[in-house]
Amino acid sequence: MSKQTHAFQAEVAQLLHLVTHSLYSNQEIFLRELISNASDACDKLRFEALNDTALYEDAPDLQVRLSFDKTAKTLTITDNGIGMTAQEAIDHLGTIAKSGTKDFVSKLSGDQKSDAQLIGQFGVGFYSGFIVADKITVETRRAGATPSEGVRWISGGTGDFEVETITRAERGTSVILHLREEAQEYANTWKLKEIVGKYSDHISLPILMEKEEWKDGELIEPNNEEGGRKPGGMVKTGEWETINKASALWTRPKKDISDEQYADFYKQISRDFEAPLTWTHNRVEGSTEYTQLLYIPSKAPQDLWNRDKKAGIKLYVKRVFIMDEAEALMPSYLRFVKGVVDSADLPLNVSRELLQESRDVKAIREGCTKRVLSMLEDLAKHDKETESTDGVTDVLSDEDKAKLGQYSKFYAEFGAVLKEGLGEDFGNKDRLSKLLRFASTTSDTVSVSFADYKARMKEGQDAIYYITADTLAAAKNSPQLEVFKKKGIEVLLMTDRVDEWALNFVHEFDGTPLQSVAKGAFDLGKLQDEEEKKAAEDAAETFKPVLAKLKEALKDKAEDVRVTSRLVDSPACLVVTDDGMSMQLARMLKQAGQSAPEVKPVLEVNPEHALVKKLEGSVHFHDLAHILFDQALLAEGGLPADPAAYVKRVNSFLS
Repeated sequence: MSKQTHAFQAEVAQLLHLVTHSLYSNQEIFLRELISNASDACDKLRFEALNDTALYEDAPDLQVRLSFDKTAKTLTITDNGIGMTAQEAIDHLGTIAKSGTKDFVSKLSGDQKSDAQLIGQFGVGFYSGFIVADKITVETRRAGATPSEGVRWISGGTGDFEVETITRAERGTSVILHLREEAQEYANTWKLKEIVGKYSDHISLPILMEKEEWKDGELIEPNNEEGGRKPGGMVKTGEWETINKASALWTRPKKDISDEQYADFYKQISRDFEAPLTWTHNRVEGSTEYTQLLYIPSKAPQDLWNRDKKAGIKLYVKRVFIMDEAEALMPSYLRFVKGVVDSADLPLNVSRELLQESRDVKAIREGCTKRVLSMLEDLAKHDKETESTDGVTDVLSDEDKAKLGQYSKFYAEFGAVLKEGLGEDFGNKDRLSKLLRFASTTSDTVSVSFADYKARMKEGQDAIYYITADTLAAAKNSPQLEVFKKKGIEVLLMTDRVDEWALNFVHEFDGTPLQSVAKGAFDLGKLQDEEEKKAAEDAAETFKPVLAKLKEALKDKAEDVRVTSRLVDSPACLVVTDDGMSMQLARMLKQAGQSAPEVKPVLEVNPEHALVKKLEGSVHFHDLAHILFDQALLAEGGLPADPAAYVKRVNSFLS
């Protein structure tokens, strides 16, 4: 193929402009990304060679090589992995096919730290080379292709790139960075070793560099030492050395691995700049043998709420890389967990389809799930230590002290997605229920567990009361809470969008039923004295004629109208039947474009409120009835069906 010029995909062109003009806060990430890509290329060759060993050609030892030329001002990253055909070079280096690209580009806004973190998350690490290079040359040959089918790809990082056929004896890929004048520090042995040690030490392949040694400068006058010498310097010896540990971290004994090494390995596999919150490293033996190294990040990823995103678990079989994002190894509600699973039992040619059916995989999935839940339970236990009396931490180990307060950090990032497990993982529903945290009428912080609530329940209280709302303010100020506040009864405030759905699967905790304060007829049982019950019954009897007229006036809006004693300061509120869908859930489903049944709520009125008393004998009964209903709807978080009519009615009374 003669030299051809191609235009970059629009998103790539935009990305390259941002990379070359904005990403300078952490330049050295380019080397981490390119080494990771080289390692991935070797892993892909190893996987394809399971069915075709001829792909190894005459070089079965997979490796990555770094070399530089100070005179030419270049840095080269070479791998002997799978390589690329001409079409693959055009597709992979000129297009970003991965979903989420536009979202990625929109987030590259100038927050340099954030930009650098995003680079790895969206699979566009190759382009980070333009942070330090004003031109990149890629020379590559696909494993199994002939030397004459080599490819050269060249771009200056602007609007286009060139591709041509070359002769390349070795399979694999060389990425040649033509370094910018201000990036010459990367043509330096010690600088490159430092970066490899920081980011890529645990790549399981050897990363090689040519050794250097000091050579004195030659005599200016060979036979006259007084004539002085030319400057000495470091010269390459032609001998290559491995500059990383080149061993799979998870295969080493835990006692030989430092916390810093665990954190560095996490950063390498996750492309995250933040250290992980916690991790677990175990060898599991029995009917199914495997090693697990699982991490919980300290920050939620950008795409946490994309349920189609696969789990971040890398699958190895006997240290041979099989696949990234092996979703069968972790349930969807734990999709934020990163790590490695290395199985001793699975076949090397295992596919995603076989993973779904394998009994061994099911056992690994269950084991990994339980291990993650155990980690969270341990963090939650230490969070309680933080709330205990002063001085209790004096008896804790340094490791335990480091866990204090960590669960609160985890829950702020991942608590909402954890709740999905209530409807997905029935086997662990009880464990998950104990891990949930909420705000309440006695605590604005999201720190109250069901167990905490139960321990504070009033004598005679036989239910855990809760309310769901769009925001904390809406929940705290809901009319449904008025009598609970008056009597000092704690109510859990649930404001995550997933709460309404999740609570369909949790009806009780440790034998105590959960009760929404916005569902069903009001009944506090033993917490309501006989005098209060008698007063409510008398008011309902006295108010019967007004209730009948309200039902008629609101027959198209309300399922029923009744007197309530749950209100103290408000004139009315809306509730639904015990088995009915909440109005908030119905709204959420409609906003998501899903079908939802039409919910006709029950209007409950406070017979002691002045506005309700005005109903009797009022010539504006119909308008007042609709104002009461629409105000209750607004207080509940909804909107009147006809806002203009509501405003007109209110204005007529105000004037």
